[in-house]
Amino acid sequence: MLTSMRVIVVTSQKGGSGKTTISGHIAVEAERTGFAPVAMVDADPQGSLASWWNARTAETPAFVKTEVSRLHTDLQALRAAGMRLVVIDTPPAVTGTIRSVVAFADLVVIPTRPSPHDLRAVAATLDIVEAKDKPFVFVVNGATPRARISADAAISLSQHGTVAPVTIHHRTDFASSMIDGRTVTECDPGGKSAVEIAELWTYLAQRLAKLEPRASYIPIPAERPVFGRHDAPAPATQEPAPAPEATAPVPSAPAATTPADEIEVGFGASAVESAQPAPSPPSERPGFGRREQAPGSSATGFGRRVAQPGS
Repeated sequence: MLTSMRVIVVTSQKGGSGKTTISGHIAVEAERTGFAPVAMVDADPQGSLASWWNARTAETPAFVKTEVSRLHTDLQALRAAGMRLVVIDTPPAVTGTIRSVVAFADLVVIPTRPSPHDLRAVAATLDIVEAKDKPFVFVVNGATPRARISADAAISLSQHGTVAPVTIHHRTDFASSMIDGRTVTECDPGGKSAVEIAELWTYLAQRLAKLEPRASYIPIPAERPVFGRHDAPAPATQEPAPAPEATAPVPSAPAATTPADEIEVGFGASAVESAQPAPSPPSERPGFGRREQAPGSSATGFGRRVAQPGS
């Protein structure tokens, strides 16, 4: 029996943002708290998530190693198998792959480290997610405890989308727990890192619960248009016109002079084109990865501040 299944895609075009660590931890936490069964999908050719799972002794969550060309079929199989949640880890920098995987997401998680390089790289990832019209959430990951830059990063990200209310801090237990295929919640359930992961999953589960139900997670491609052509409407069926009745001849009226602003256009079809002002030139396209600001507003980019006049 087919069941309702949700798909979380963890993605960022910036390498080293912590995608694999976040993917494995939220999948294990979802399974541990009863949002099961859960499957993890590794769409990264590097196979970091696969290596971690192979070192794991627990049989859950389930694991699938796939390629983008097979992802559609694999997700159908997981849904038919009764999976409730699928967490997909994606590769960095490969724009085409990220775009294809994001198309299957119910929720996109974008891990971001609080550094200027990571914050500037967010724009490219955000363009892909917004182009697919997918709900997303930023997760500040690898933050230094009590560092001001972590709060500044969250404020900067909040100008472009929702930021998870939980910050994942940098601690060595994340790396040490994944050596033998475990997570911080399995190694030290009462530790600070485990508490952060538990709170993060609780928040993500609430976001998933607010999503409207759907019949299928598989996107239906739109019908391709015929480029450069428009389908002509079917000609209406017309009855033959009745023969005209004989009438007395009517003196013909003088021929009207065609105004200068009316011309005949088309091939064999008469039309009238009124003189109109020339169309205004097209507006300049905004630059890639940048957003237009409302008049009078000050633009603040990732990790940058714009000085106000007179300051």
